[in-house]
Order: sequence, then C-alpha cells, then structure tokens
Amino acid sequence: MPCNRRPSLDRFEVEVALRHITVWTKEKTVKADEIKKLEQYFREKFQRPNIVVRRRPQKTDSAEVYMGDEFIGVLFRDEEDGELSYNFQMAILDIDLPE
Repeated sequence: MPCNRRPSLDRFEVEVALRHITVWTKEKTVKADEIKKLEQYFREKFQRPNIVVRRRPQKTDSAEVYMGDEFIGVLFRDEEDGELSYNFQMAILDIDLPE
C-alpha cells in the first residue's frame, strides 16, 4: 500500500527555502525609485509629459504604463547575471489602427 505522507523538512531546510524565495522576490520587485526613473525616461523618450508608470495591484515584478488615463502597456523588470533591464510590452489591437 503506497504511503501518502509527504517527507518532512527540518527547520534548516525550511529557513533556506524561505531565504531563497525572499531573494528571488527582491530581485524581481520594481522599486519606487525605479518607477520614477522609468517614468522620466518614457516622458523624455516619447516627448509626452502625461505618461505615468504605476505599480501593478497584484504583481511586484512589473509596472503599468499609462498615457493620461489610457493603459498602454506593461513594463517588466529583468535582472539576470547581475545585469538589470526592463522590457516594455504593448499590445496593439487592429481596431485601434487607422483605416
């Protein structure tokens, strides 16, 4: 008869796992100072003072980008091998294109 019990973790294994999760989360979190810098970058790059970068309500690894009140895309934070970059993702619907 198979055993349905999970193997138990000792206290040390649990602490190591929690530290790993915390470190991973910290690396992925978009910080307030980054949001300000990114917002300034978007405003200057696109010459649009009404661009706003906001934290996402349920996610910490990304931010939302708005032009005025209109949502225009998501900005993801990516830190790998000590290098930090941001990826901007914008979906364009065919109904939004000029005819």
